Amino acid sequence: MSASVRLSLSALSLFAAFGLAACTEGGAETVEQPSLRPVKVIEVEAPSTARELRYSGTVKARSEAAAGFRVAGKIIERLVDIGDRVMPGDVLARLDVTDYQLQMRSAEASLAAADRQLETADFALKRADALYRQQVTTKAQLEQAQLTYNQALATRDSQRSSLEQARNQVAYGELKADKPGIVTAISADAGQVVAAGSPVVTVAADGEKEALIAVPENEIFAFAPGKQVEVGFWSKDGLALKGTVREVAGSADATSRTFAVRITLPENPQILLGMTARVTALAPSDKNLFELPLSALAQDAAKQPKVWTVDRTAATVHARPVTIDTFSDTGIQVSAGLKPGDLVVVAGTQFMAEDMKVRLANENLSRSAEADQTTATVTPDAATR
Repeated sequence: MSASVRLSLSALSLFAAFGLAACTEGGAETVEQPSLRPVKVIEVEAPSTARELRYSGTVKARSEAAAGFRVAGKIIERLVDIGDRVMPGDVLARLDVTDYQLQMRSAEASLAAADRQLETADFALKRADALYRQQVTTKAQLEQAQLTYNQALATRDSQRSSLEQARNQVAYGELKADKPGIVTAISADAGQVVAAGSPVVTVAADGEKEALIAVPENEIFAFAPGKQVEVGFWSKDGLALKGTVREVAGSADATSRTFAVRITLPENPQILLGMTARVTALAPSDKNLFELPLSALAQDAAKQPKVWTVDRTAATVHARPVTIDTFSDTGIQVSAGLKPGDLVVVAGTQFMAEDMKVRLANENLSRSAEADQTTATVTPDAATR
């Protein structure tokens, strides 16, 4: 066999192999059936006319005061720590009262001297009165003796008051609790010299507890005394209480420019001082807000928010730009881009494409994002177009 004949046979073999492969691949395309990818959709319900306001705060006692000594001095002993429970009359801290004790002894001596002077003046007055009755002395001498007695009496009363004041200062050397409560802060310690009235120990009184939140000025008018709010707790998931706004600050904080709002909490043994509170309140809105689950949210090429809606007639999906008003625990609130009755894809949005064909498995759609969601199906080749 010549070389030209062998070359022709090799070429025919290659063409036949390529043709067989092509027929095999073509047959696979016609035989294989695409699988279906499920997605979920919901029907948009009527818009809400209220918006949720959410804040984080701290649980505090309604009555909490920083206690300090009523006199100045050096602290020699602190008897409580943070978290200790105290009762009325319990000693919290002590001062060195040596100087006050010396003043008290001086006042005692002054009072004793004033008592002797009063006794002397009383004796002189009685003698002058007896002599005047016997017409031995003049009325002027009797009046002079009366005046001396009155002066001695006033001096005795003044020294008595000074002694009581000195005793009080000695007693003020002990800082005592005046109500039952829990120590929440220590501001001074043993060895420190403090001025009168300087905070030493802070005690949160037993009784009502409240949540303290900071509200920006653009939302402060949504709060008023008596307004009902919902309060949850970070450390007690599932515990939700109804709170009542007790007080709204009349002026903003100079640093944060927020208003302090105090919310009274119902009695509950699970609520502890210092716990983190989550406060949720409703405020009227001038916009129509549509509730959607967070899974319905997608982004376009410009990183702008959008959702995928389903055209019931054409059974296709279309991108719809939306405006997000707020985020919540259950999803998002959309203020523009939707209308009641729209079908929104809430799962599988990453596989969506414009004009993709879908097939709704059930027309009985839920009217709420929290209700049962309907399954739709889509072919994977359309999802990758």
